[in-house]
Amino acid sequence: MDHSSNSGLNLGLITIPQSLMTQTGTASILLLLLAQKASQSALEAMGQASEEIFRGDRLPILNFPNEDELSRS
Repeated sequence: MDHSSNSGLNLGLITIPQSLMTQTGTASILLLLLAQKASQSALEAMGQASEEIFRGDRLPILNFPNEDELSRS
């Protein structure tokens, strides 16, 4: 029996070699890892931006009336 005829995925009319399947799988895993890193950094940036919204130093200073001013009016 020929060894090259068994190496790969036989779909009837066409045969996909194992090396092509390995290359495709490796490339897809690497792309998933890159996408994970990109989404992680984007989510961290969004989290930091949302924290900046709720920081107290960015809010305006409100002038509250003193109790003396309230009792006069």
